[in-house]
Amino acid sequence: MEESNNLPSSTTTSKFWNLFNCINSLSTSRSRWFSATTASLLLIFFFISTLLFTHYSDYISASAGNSVLFNYSIMFSKNNNHEYPKRDEYLLNCTSSNMSITCPANYSPNTFNSNNFTLNQTCPEYFRWIHEDLKTWKSQGITREMVESLKKDAHFRLVIVNGTAYVKQYAKAYQTRDDFTLWGILQLLKLYPGRLPDLDLMFQCHDKPSIKRKYYRGWRAAFAYPQPPPQFHYCGDDSTFDIVFPDWSFWGWPEVNVKPWVPLEKDLQEGNAIKSWTSREPYAFWKGNLHNGPRPKLGKCNSIKDWNAQIIDQDWIKEWREGFKDSDLSEQCVHRFKIYMEGNAWSVSEKYILACNSTSLLINPIYYDFFTRSLIPMKHYWPVSDKHICKSIKFAVEWGNNNTDKAQEIGNAGSKFIFDQIKMEHVYDYMFHVLYEYAKLLKFKPTVPEGAVELCSERFACSPMGLETTYKIETMVNGPSERGPCQLPPPYDPLTIQSIRDQNAKIKKQVKMWEPNAWYEW
Repeated sequence: MEESNNLPSSTTTSKFWNLFNCINSLSTSRSRWFSATTASLLLIFFFISTLLFTHYSDYISASAGNSVLFNYSIMFSKNNNHEYPKRDEYLLNCTSSNMSITCPANYSPNTFNSNNFTLNQTCPEYFRWIHEDLKTWKSQGITREMVESLKKDAHFRLVIVNGTAYVKQYAKAYQTRDDFTLWGILQLLKLYPGRLPDLDLMFQCHDKPSIKRKYYRGWRAAFAYPQPPPQFHYCGDDSTFDIVFPDWSFWGWPEVNVKPWVPLEKDLQEGNAIKSWTSREPYAFWKGNLHNGPRPKLGKCNSIKDWNAQIIDQDWIKEWREGFKDSDLSEQCVHRFKIYMEGNAWSVSEKYILACNSTSLLINPIYYDFFTRSLIPMKHYWPVSDKHICKSIKFAVEWGNNNTDKAQEIGNAGSKFIFDQIKMEHVYDYMFHVLYEYAKLLKFKPTVPEGAVELCSERFACSPMGLETTYKIETMVNGPSERGPCQLPPPYDPLTIQSIRDQNAKIKKQVKMWEPNAWYEW
């Protein structure tokens, strides 16, 4: 189907002017049936009807075999201010004759192309951690046996051959984590078609990273586990080898009614503008699941009078029944201080909290996602001790309310980092570079495994309408980018990484020493 220019046809235009002349002549002769006003109204009515008919014709076009070609990109995406370029529109070929969705022929380019685009500006600083996450396999590379050793733990295996993506599912992830992760990868392939080399990887969607470093040291490394397998995951920590990848929520989290990142980012910015920092509630706020990981300790701090904090344990059943209408993230940026605490592991809420323009109080995070290793304490957030949480929160709030300029500066810097550094184009570019660099380490030629199915947008979005499908359609990339991804900066040297860690630890210790009676804990 050719792209429509959204203009009326010549036949429609001819009919329009014939009617115009008729109306004009009737109006000129002062017919008692037509006044000039009536003529104008008829003209406007006909013009609007023409436009509506033209746009409706663009939405649906019947074809042979009782199939329907839905131009979802026009219906849902044209008015969205996405961060990535739009050019040739991709259409969803949804077949109405049966429920078996097949991928269109020639869905993906069959040649790898890395030279026909211009590189954009240098990537943000946190992209340098890609090298660190992959350095374990830099010297010896990655074998097929290493990849396949993860079958029992991975949720899915992703293979890209000649620009086409295939997936083999091993287990269903919690909610739609795996679906939206794969959807995001598909959009990446549409944004930069043919630019990723062949690759073969395993992805795990649980809360915690699982490739433990301790199993690949000492005698274990010599006899039992010579090389760690390369597993992709949403987060990592200093005790694991997991390769960090952007999480599913950038394309939406329908189960809790969290919008995709592009529209949510706009909502958060508008929410920030409602109240200035000084006009916000002068205490710390947290809302969520208090029954994960160490969070029960945070529940003890729920006292504005005693601890300067309001801690709300989310009633998930009530919220689910009411469609999470009381959990709009953009309406929760009304406190001077926002608390972030990990649950079972890292939480997707971190970016939403940092974006609020409030002073973010981060309770000693252990896990990191793809960008948080570049956050600096006392620049982007206030570090809170996990030993005496309530006392540390109380002190942070008192300090902030007595040093409003500095507290606002921290809140503004954290929010600016999110809005400037975590644009959707950066998310896609991070995905591109970590997959590209990973593919360079493979010591084998990827092939489509038995039982794998081809991935295309139709398999995800041509399902019964609902919030899940709506989010996918809203985030569908309209066309290939006219620019290349940003330029990947070089890796950190070991001394620089150690210097970053030492400096962050020094700042956190200094903040802790400001607290009354803090010397008892050291």
